[in-house]
Amino acid sequence: MSTPRSARLAELGIELPQVPAPVAAYVPAIRHGDLVFTSGQLPMSDGELLCTGLLGDADGPSEQDAARAARVCALNALAAAAEAAGGLDRIARIVKVVGYVASAPTFTGQPAVVNGASELFGEIFGEAGAHARAAVGVASLPLNASVEVEITVALA
Repeated sequence: MSTPRSARLAELGIELPQVPAPVAAYVPAIRHGDLVFTSGQLPMSDGELLCTGLLGDADGPSEQDAARAARVCALNALAAAAEAAGGLDRIARIVKVVGYVASAPTFTGQPAVVNGASELFGEIFGEAGAHARAAVGVASLPLNASVEVEITVALA
């Protein structure tokens, strides 16, 4: 790792947010050995849910808005992982990303939405941001969120 992750974030002008409080009975992230698993993170910013509704629904958000929301979810997940890891610089790589997209039955653009998260990890981690991934369409998400992201990271 040539540049510490925290320095790379500063170069990109990105600040990790405070870890959002859980909305139910779980913890934001848990460490097991050299892996950290996060709970699903919603697009919360300053206590506000940024993107709601079903993708592909007439009243739902655009694919671009949902991809931006997936990026926020990814930052929240990264903040939770960093807290469990003992700091961002302890994270060696992103292992897996799972993105859930609240989707109308005919919507099939889940991969493009979850790219909002995947591309962020590439910006921050470079080659170590390449990961296995699932982009899953679901009927609904907590609080009517449009997207939710969970990650697994490996520690240095």
